[in-house]
Amino acid sequence: MKTVSFKTDENPKQDPETMRREVLALVEKSNQRLTPDRLKKQLCDNKIADAKILKSVIRDLVSSRDLKYTYQFGCSFIEKSYERPVRISNHVVLKPPDTVFEPAPQDIVIEILKGASFGFGDHPTTRLAIQGIESALTANRDILTAENSRALDIGTGSGVLAMAAVLLGMPGAVGIDIDPCARNEARINVELNGLEHRIAILDTAVDDIKEPYAMIIANLRYPTLRRLCSHMAEITQQKGVIVVSGIRSHEVEGLLDGFARNGFQCTWRTDDKEWAGAVLKHSG
Repeated sequence: MKTVSFKTDENPKQDPETMRREVLALVEKSNQRLTPDRLKKQLCDNKIADAKILKSVIRDLVSSRDLKYTYQFGCSFIEKSYERPVRISNHVVLKPPDTVFEPAPQDIVIEILKGASFGFGDHPTTRLAIQGIESALTANRDILTAENSRALDIGTGSGVLAMAAVLLGMPGAVGIDIDPCARNEARINVELNGLEHRIAILDTAVDDIKEPYAMIIANLRYPTLRRLCSHMAEITQQKGVIVVSGIRSHEVEGLLDGFARNGFQCTWRTDDKEWAGAVLKHSG
């Protein structure tokens, strides 16, 4: 009996470039962290990939810093790498200072030093918050870019959300955080992007904020957002917006109900890996 062999190029899914896209898509869209064995099983068992080519593709993706290996409790995982320029929204790109990126005319590039504070872009809630800020500024540009309009970033972490708001069009912003390490890292990132004249990083407690802001940004967990709901409503100027993230998809409706009782309507919502972000506009 004659044996028939198939060349790699006769099976388009065995092509390294096609496999590269398959691997990146699977890692990026997975709701769970993938171990190398689990990634191999999903691709090879479904006949999407050849094990030998897959190993080479993963090695190349790690070398190019598209993917990275992480380790926790003695187990290794393959995850998307944020140690290179990464597009977070239609216009916002985050990049480490030591990397090169050629922006398109409408791109906003934010340089972020990797530190201990939250907000480097590798978590869905940071990406959702930035996408919400961009959506809010697109839909409410006249209000949010008016002279003296400011954003308040509660729990600023790395300062990335305050910087995104300013670079997307807000005249100024204030980032507050109770963690001195976060405040220090936020100030470094603000200076790195030349925004120290437009963004102030303070240790003020959110409950002590009394003056109104055109935009409130809060990437916080659900219980904290529920507790702060009424206060955030009080310090949002008329026709201003609140951008929330840090909530699980199943928690959104309860949070939206709380803001609705305070005169806010949801104008934008997006989900990413079981996390959600929303934009709420003051109806006044």
